[in-house]
Amino acid sequence: MEENQCCCCHKTKERSEEEYRGLMNRLKRIEGQIRGLEGMLEKNAYCVDILTQAAAANAALNAFCRELLANHMRTCVAEDIRAGRDETIDEFLGILQKMMK
Repeated sequence: MEENQCCCCHKTKERSEEEYRGLMNRLKRIEGQIRGLEGMLEKNAYCVDILTQAAAANAALNAFCRELLANHMRTCVAEDIRAGRDETIDEFLGILQKMMK
């Protein structure tokens, strides 16, 4: 198994430095957006302005999830299917259902 592939028997994953850095950068931006929302609320900002910022934060979190899901599909899921671990398909479908709520 390659270093950046999923080791699903332990439910952990070694990520490449590039993948890790990209995901962390996205989370840091989202964290900043959430802090911005807190600041807007504390300063009694107009509702529409707060809602607009919240929609942007939500879109950023959705983009993070899409990137992580795509990486998961390319690595963990593909590796498990190749190895005959079909239960990973059910796990993947379960997480898709949660994400689509």
